[in-house]
Amino acid sequence: MTNFIFNDGDSVAQIRDEIASLAAKFIAEEGAEYGTAKRRAVKQLLGNQKLNGNILPDNAQIEQQVREYQALFFADSQPARLLHLRQLAALLMQELAQFNPYVIGAVFNGTAGEHSDIHLHLYTDNSKDVAIFLLNLGIDYEVSEHQGKRGEALETLSFLYKNEGVHLLVHDIDDLRHTDKNERGSLANLQTLIDQQ
Repeated sequence: MTNFIFNDGDSVAQIRDEIASLAAKFIAEEGAEYGTAKRRAVKQLLGNQKLNGNILPDNAQIEQQVREYQALFFADSQPARLLHLRQLAALLMQELAQFNPYVIGAVFNGTAGEHSDIHLHLYTDNSKDVAIFLLNLGIDYEVSEHQGKRGEALETLSFLYKNEGVHLLVHDIDDLRHTDKNERGSLANLQTLIDQQ
């Protein structure tokens, strides 16, 4: 693909749309994370030019572009893949009910594709209880640490469940009050999405 030429006549909105469109392609075809896809799209389209922050598309714009890309190129496979991941997520959430599970990301918002994993947020008084619970089920997991929105360290347990990648981000129980309810779904919310599909 040729580099996008940054002329004076190009509006910020046009450039933002180009970045969002290319980032969506990376997400849909390769399973790239939003931040990575956005950086790759900027580099490919604009090279090493200095950018103002207002030129970058937000995640909502990229998510919409992912939906459109999937509708164009993956309409025959993406809905079945999404349903499969949502059903697995629902099974997992039932098993993990004592840890207040919520589904997030592509499985929740409907953009899950071939390369998507299941991401769940858990809320508990003791993160070690989640690890013990998984060990008792015979699930081998890897532990990593991520930074939460308020700068706190959050443990993530990652494993394969029925040949699908799963990532459990473990929060303190008090964090339930501080998270955006539009970015996550309870088991009941997820079941409604499955029924509507």
